[in-house]
Amino acid sequence: MTSRACAEVEPQRWDGVLHAAGVTDVYYSRGFVQASAAIADAEPVLLRLGGDAGDVFLACLVRRDPTDVVTPYGYGGPVGTGDAPPLGAFPAAYEAWCERRGAISSFVVFHPLLANAESPASAGFRRIALAGTVAWPLQRADLLAGMHNHHRRIVRRARAAGYAVAIDPAPADLAEFASVYEQTMHRAGASPFYFFPQGYWDALAAGVKLVRVDVRHGGDLLASVLGMGEPPWLHYHLGGATDAARRTGASHLALYSLACWGRDHGFATLHLGGGVGGREDSLFEFKLRFALAGRVGVSIGKAVHDHARYLRLSGGADVDWDAFFPAYRQPY
Repeated sequence: MTSRACAEVEPQRWDGVLHAAGVTDVYYSRGFVQASAAIADAEPVLLRLGGDAGDVFLACLVRRDPTDVVTPYGYGGPVGTGDAPPLGAFPAAYEAWCERRGAISSFVVFHPLLANAESPASAGFRRIALAGTVAWPLQRADLLAGMHNHHRRIVRRARAAGYAVAIDPAPADLAEFASVYEQTMHRAGASPFYFFPQGYWDALAAGVKLVRVDVRHGGDLLASVLGMGEPPWLHYHLGGATDAARRTGASHLALYSLACWGRDHGFATLHLGGGVGGREDSLFEFKLRFALAGRVGVSIGKAVHDHARYLRLSGGADVDWDAFFPAYRQPY
């Protein structure tokens, strides 16, 4: 039997090939990966390993100088489709593709809703569990009832204050959102990584199915959040609030309104994501209070394909799997 090789899907066929195979999650879409490329200065690539009764796909970014591979900003990893995808054959095929590409290492954040960290296709990665993410089930009519008492009280208070909620299911311009998002990052003392270039916002608006929720008071924007995707999974992507929004409950109201919109438009889950860097921090706790039973496991994956070059670039005697990875990149 001839071993199969990973093929790179042509950009113009990317979304069509995925949809034909039943992969509709936004993290694998051409538009989202293209937007992430603006952050990483990388080439978007969709890999496909074909089988007799299914396929395995990996959407990734190939970074330059030196060459290595990462999943787009968010979540990803290999996903199998069809009756019998070649999951077991993927690790060797991926390793061979990395050798052809000259990739030194790979870093993957696995998709928690797909649970693909446990897939045989992910066996080539050293997998490390993080604190988890939060998935908010949207099937119930009263979403407030399932929230923590504190969050429920804050949302009710914000609604009683008369804040105006506006929902744009296809925002064409993200300039105002980007401004309030950056205010939030400055206030949080975020690293430079989280201040995205204009090319990222342009690509996100042009190529990704977004929904934007704004909360205003007297015409002034207090808080705004971005959701993205198509049923069954709506993903919370980014959010921000002004200084004036602090202690108003505007951010809570924005996320609650996003959840209600998702429920009313056929989404089964609002995936809120996790804490900063996958930690169980205050951000994670904030998200978990929207869906108390919504914790979902998530893992990262690390692989070194060219040990000699990795050690030469990192200056180490061996690979430190517990440290920032890859070690030759600048931590953020």
